[in-house]
Amino acid sequence: MAAVEKRYDFVLLFDVQDGNPNGDPDAGNMPRFDPETGQGLVTDVCLKRKIRNYVEIKKNDTPPHRIYVREGAVLNREHQRAYDALGKKPEKQKYGGPDVTEWMCRNYFDIRTFGAVMSTDVHAGQVRGPVQMTFARSIEPVFSRDFAITRMAVTNEADAAKERTIGRKHTVAYGLYRSHGFVSASLAQKTGFSQDDLDLLWEAILNMFEHDRSAARGLMSTRHLVVFEHASKLGDAPAHALFERVRVERLEPGTPARAFSDYRILLDGRPLEPGLVKVAARVG
Repeated sequence: MAAVEKRYDFVLLFDVQDGNPNGDPDAGNMPRFDPETGQGLVTDVCLKRKIRNYVEIKKNDTPPHRIYVREGAVLNREHQRAYDALGKKPEKQKYGGPDVTEWMCRNYFDIRTFGAVMSTDVHAGQVRGPVQMTFARSIEPVFSRDFAITRMAVTNEADAAKERTIGRKHTVAYGLYRSHGFVSASLAQKTGFSQDDLDLLWEAILNMFEHDRSAARGLMSTRHLVVFEHASKLGDAPAHALFERVRVERLEPGTPARAFSDYRILLDGRPLEPGLVKVAARVG
């Protein structure tokens, strides 16, 4: 299928209840937050991981929807697949040519979507992906709670006399997060990112939390995905102006938010339907 020919910008709204949406390994795995504003943060890498996981489940990790960055992957081994398919022998840290990179794009969904740096010992080039996302930031400050949890078992024989062991669990009571994303048609034409890939991306974003459940994450849900479709490759309006068309309002300011129903989501001043909404990219 032909590559995407139009530019897209999108707004993603998702929430978490009684969970840790993205732990910070530099802070004992506590939820990430902006220390100046108290707003919660979820990295773009975290969101892309969930998209990758959904596509891997949906497409059974088979070409042309294999996942390059996945648990347990050995990247040089993935690059070697391209050389073998093309009948080439890699030389250490020497680029094998654009046909190697093209093969990787053609067979791996996340490479032609998000891009990849593949300049390892088995050199497969570099790809700048057409789909990029920002960190997600909570609408309001979040407050992380640290709970003690007990386990009625021990790990070692030396601790067998103990009745229980103690662990810690970090959660956010509630947070509504907002992320922004971009789809470049010019880069899509370089990687082969197609309309089918784009449709699969929207599907993955809408469903990525449904297949990423864990006790640590609590209840996470995609609430709104607003896609601004431009009429051309260059686009019709600046992204920031389009994003300003989506507003989030608190129904009862001054009280702690504990549910999505505490907010009202507006598009051009009118209540927004949940799920995926596609609108024309325009300003005014």
